Amino acid sequence: MTTVSAYAATSATEPLTKTTITRRDVGPHDVAFDIHFAGICHSDIHTVKAEWGQPNYPVVPGHEIAGIVTEVGSEVTKYQVGDHVGVGCFVDSCRDCDSCRAGLEQYCTNTGMVGTYNAVGRDGEPTQGGYSGAIVVDENYVLRIPDSIPLDAAAPLLCAGITLFSPLRNWDAGPGKKVAVIGLGGLGHMGVKLAKAMGAEVTVLSQSLKKMEDGLRLGADEYYATSDPDTFAKLAGQFDLILNTVSANLELGAYLGLLKRDGTLVELGAPEHPLEVPFFPLAAMRRSVAGSMIGGIAETQEMLDFCAEHDVRPEIEVIEPDYINEAYERVLASDVRYRFVIDTASLRS
Repeated sequence: MTTVSAYAATSATEPLTKTTITRRDVGPHDVAFDIHFAGICHSDIHTVKAEWGQPNYPVVPGHEIAGIVTEVGSEVTKYQVGDHVGVGCFVDSCRDCDSCRAGLEQYCTNTGMVGTYNAVGRDGEPTQGGYSGAIVVDENYVLRIPDSIPLDAAAPLLCAGITLFSPLRNWDAGPGKKVAVIGLGGLGHMGVKLAKAMGAEVTVLSQSLKKMEDGLRLGADEYYATSDPDTFAKLAGQFDLILNTVSANLELGAYLGLLKRDGTLVELGAPEHPLEVPFFPLAAMRRSVAGSMIGGIAETQEMLDFCAEHDVRPEIEVIEPDYINEAYERVLASDVRYRFVIDTASLRS
């Protein structure tokens, strides 16, 4: 066992504090790596504040993890010391169900995917995430980060990036397709960049126009304020695909009206209350409402390679670990453009 420094939540109301945790010894199929950067995802905040159920405190969050390999197990074939690697939202799955065999481990139907933190690993020990100095993960759940992507920029791709890449791929975004992205935050800005890189025509739908300059700079072709009722009349029936990245409960009927026949609205944010889907806007043009959740290992690797090829990077603000609690408050206030990334150097010393 190896002891490493980390930042952990001990309750729903107390700030995260510096502590130490242990990482398991490197087994035959394990990859150990020093964590260099870890992104802050809104899911981290939901978890530590017990908004998605009671966590198993203490919890070390972080599932956007990028670093450099320091040791590999005796039977590891995919990685070697010095490789740039990452870990996303899960570190294991049953490996045997239809989903796992299809490379869709995030939809594992036996054990469910084993979360990078606030879960229990095969060894019976709690998993702890990336707000720490090092981690040990089975090689089958480690991603290779292309050399052209800096590690700080790579970290958010492992959740925010794949969360948008997966539905764009699944619903065939590309040339000739019109895609709308609801919200221009940590997820939404990646949706704009990825959809544009795939060749789609991209529109941002935001509550106001205050981020319009950013949206157009990031690659959006159009930008509309949803607070303006004329927006919904002007854009009626235009889109093949709408990606909703916000966590608020929206009036789905209005947004369904923006879809073409057979268009799909994909829910990516996690709203507080159940969705209310009105029948007539849904049925009138054979529209669909769907959900999507990150991606499997193969698809996440595809996303990283795509981002390297097309020079797609998240917009980040790098912080020190002792700024995590302030960063959480700023995330809640939508005061970040567009992803906080923790430089974990002080946790490796």
